Amino acid sequence: MGLLTRDYETVPCVVEVSHCFDSLHAHVKFLNGATINPGDEVQVKGPPVMAPYGEVVREERMARITRASKLEQLWTRATGDFEFMELCEFSFSEEVTV
Repeated sequence: MGLLTRDYETVPCVVEVSHCFDSLHAHVKFLNGATINPGDEVQVKGPPVMAPYGEVVREERMARITRASKLEQLWTRATGDFEFMELCEFSFSEEVTV
């Protein structure tokens, strides 16, 4: 991996989708032990995994990992904290206490 070039990797994975009262989530676990770094992108191949209400569905798939270049990794680490603030919700009231 170079300063400006990206690498690609195809790996086997398990996709788990839960649509229950207690849990609504989707997780991807790589079966070869691959890890994701800042700036990397993951695309799971195949049709969408749909879980009916009350069920957990697990399917084996292939995923394509696009590795970020060194420059993209540095940029993601430098700006990631600022983008996190977009997820925060703030509330201000006009009420003034004396």
